[in-house]
Amino acid sequence: MEDIRVRFGKAVRKRRHKLGVSQEEFADMCGLDRTYIGGIERGERNVSLMNIERIAKALRISLSELFREV
Repeated sequence: MEDIRVRFGKAVRKRRHKLGVSQEEFADMCGLDRTYIGGIERGERNVSLMNIERIAKALRISLSELFREV
């Protein structure tokens, strides 16, 4: 089974693509740096709970919905 960070990153990327926004636009929506979002999507970052919540809000989904995709 893939690392949780990789699975989370893939779920974020999939949802971001559904919104039709670039990493840069999405980072602005989250209030985070674009390079940080890129690291998340590549599974390189161990994301804090606070940032996971920010990401879910920017994706316009609940935390539980986001984690169902993970």
